[in-house]
Amino acid sequence: MTITGVAYGPISSYSRVRILHLVQERPERTIGELCDATGLHANTVREHLHRLIEGGYVIQTTEHRTVRGRPRTLYSAATGAPEASSPIAREKVAGAARRGDVMRSILSEPASDLGREATHQLDALVEHLEESGFEPIVDERRMTVDLTPCPHAASAPEHRPLLCQVHLGLMQGVLAQAGGPIAAECVQAARRPEECTVQLTVAGQLRIVA
Repeated sequence: MTITGVAYGPISSYSRVRILHLVQERPERTIGELCDATGLHANTVREHLHRLIEGGYVIQTTEHRTVRGRPRTLYSAATGAPEASSPIAREKVAGAARRGDVMRSILSEPASDLGREATHQLDALVEHLEESGFEPIVDERRMTVDLTPCPHAASAPEHRPLLCQVHLGLMQGVLAQAGGPIAAECVQAARRPEECTVQLTVAGQLRIVA
């Protein structure tokens, strides 16, 4: 099932979103577990996982066995932690920082007042969101990311909570992979389906709410 409003990217189908949610929820899932949870055929699950690995959203490891038998392949979300870091995600973050530095140099724009690490975190976050079909607007004073109009606004209402949770998890992973003081806290409650604002936090700072 293709997600309405998103025509491209590794998260362009709801089945893929479900698989990503499962590995975000608990790491080291097997193909069999993902098949049982989604009702999808093993070949379909493998194809979805392949796309998610290519996007830098999932990593695969080999099971360490203490008994005889072929070790299984295990799948986890790429969270940016040392034990769950995707080489593709690392390159995306590094590339975003390089491109951001070049653009700031060309436009004579300063880095974020939050510091160099935070600037590069925001570079990576904006590129990730644009790749996912969003048009992010970052407000560094309020520490929010406005994603209105949300490309998932036309999705089935029952799918929206899972979509929001998965995308928040992806944002948290990108920020963690980039390394720095900024974290994604939550998706704010919205009055209209097309509204979407993500609340960020900065370590050691109080949030500005007005």
